[in-house]
Amino acid sequence: MSLSGLVLGVINAAIVVAILLLIGAIILWFCSWMGIAVPGNVQKGYIAVVALIGLYLIVALLLGIPSVRIIGAAGPLLA
Repeated sequence: MSLSGLVLGVINAAIVVAILLLIGAIILWFCSWMGIAVPGNVQKGYIAVVALIGLYLIVALLLGIPSVRIIGAAGPLLA
């Protein structure tokens, strides 16, 4: 694996984690705007799930494990 591929993979993982945290912050803001209290353990649980997703992305990058493909088809369906 090249250094540029490793750097791009780490940047990709950081972007995914940042987007997930931003989505959580928007949901928390909307709930507080509506007057719905979100317990602290739910917030910590969401942050833990986001951290696990980030850890999986980093481990998948370092070990070459294929990550989950959400957009687009995988493999022979592209040909």
